[in-house]
Parts: sequence; C-alpha cells; structure tokens
Amino acid sequence: MIKIINAVLLSVSSSMGVAAVSIPETLLPPLGHHQTLRAHAKGDQIYLCNTVNKAYHWTIQAPDALLLDEHGERIGKHYQGPIWEYHEGSQVQGKILQRQTVTPNDLSWLLVEIIHHRGHSDFSHTRFINRINTQAGLPPVTGCDSNHLGAEKRVPYQADYIFYTTD
Repeated sequence: MIKIINAVLLSVSSSMGVAAVSIPETLLPPLGHHQTLRAHAKGDQIYLCNTVNKAYHWTIQAPDALLLDEHGERIGKHYQGPIWEYHEGSQVQGKILQRQTVTPNDLSWLLVEIIHHRGHSDFSHTRFINRINTQAGLPPVTGCDSNHLGAEKRVPYQADYIFYTTD
C-alpha cells in the first residue's frame, strides 16, 4: 500500500493553475530540504526501438521539454542527462533515486538527486527534484519490430517539477 504524507504541497497543474497534491513519502527529499522552485514541463519523451534479450522494445532515450513558470512563461528546458537548464544557461544534472507509478497511463513520479551543477541561477543550490502530476509520456505499445529497429518515436507528455534545496 502506498503511504502518503499528510503534508500537502502546492504545485503547478497542467492547466497552469495551482492545485494541491500529496507526494508519496518514498518520493520526498530528506528532511531539511525545502521547495525553491516549481516548473511545468511540456514536451516529449523520446523512445528508440531496439532489442532487449532478443525481443523488440521501445526504450527511453531522453526527455525534450520546455520548462514553464506559473504564468506559462518559458524559464528553461529539460533534456537528456537528465538535465534541467535554466533560461540563462546554468544546469543541474540528476540521477533517479526512486520512482512510483501513480496512474497506469502516465509516466512515473520521481525523486531525483542532483549529481552535477553548472553555472549560477535559481538551480545553483538544488539538491533534489520531484517529477509529479505526470500526464501521458509512456512508451508506444506497438510499432517496434525488425522493420523499425533504430527508429525514434516522440511521445507527448506533461509534468510538474519541484526543485529542493537546504539553503
């Protein structure tokens, strides 16, 4: 059973309004971290048709999304690494620590630990990121076979990202 914390965090919903959401306890950053930034991502998940254990599968290659503030203004982008880049060029790169399927037709929610910083911006002190409120983005269920080996497929998705620091 999923254990949900009692605390409610505000996050930007896909309609760019403010909505309350409970984040599963397993996806929360360590105690002492607090939210510093929220961004809504709108873009694609890129999949590649390849073979895994002699079977054809779509495997994730990278996200390709714009990061938007609460007013729908572009503040950055999210791409392979995974990397989140602020509009002035600074970046954070992360590694996935935890994932949880919240809805069966959408990407998993994530807890990501930052492993590399570059530049100085609102991202500079980020230590963890949550991906929540995901919509779509799952790999295709058909179309990966010997005739399509090496083909890329873009699947639209949306999500909210919450950036955390201890500062």
